[in-house]
Amino acid sequence: MADKPVLQPSADHPITITPTAGRVVVTVAGKVVADTRAALTLQESTYPATQYIPLADVDESLLERTATESYCPFKGDASYYSIPIGGDQAVDAIWEYQNPHDAVAEIKGHVAFYPNRVDAISVEA
Repeated sequence: MADKPVLQPSADHPITITPTAGRVVVTVAGKVVADTRAALTLQESTYPATQYIPLADVDESLLERTATESYCPFKGDASYYSIPIGGDQAVDAIWEYQNPHDAVAEIKGHVAFYPNRVDAISVEA
């Protein structure tokens, strides 16, 4: 298998990571899965901003690690979790870069949620 490419953020593909102002709450099937005031907002190129939430602020009892993996040349290898209480909609709803590339090292220990696989991701002031 060929080596995985590692790309650096640039003017053509910028990535910024900033602390999120306020509280971020993620709900699935009426339950709070994550609640934090320590989220990071990752803005990658022209993609929608993504909230990365410290795993410590996620109710891990509601998660189930899956065998799904993916690779981003800017961030690294991602692993996934499902949220069983959310049924089929919440399969592989969460991703995590356990060992992110240096350019995005701040997201280590954080997870992100697909907005269409959870009920809500609320960012409150």
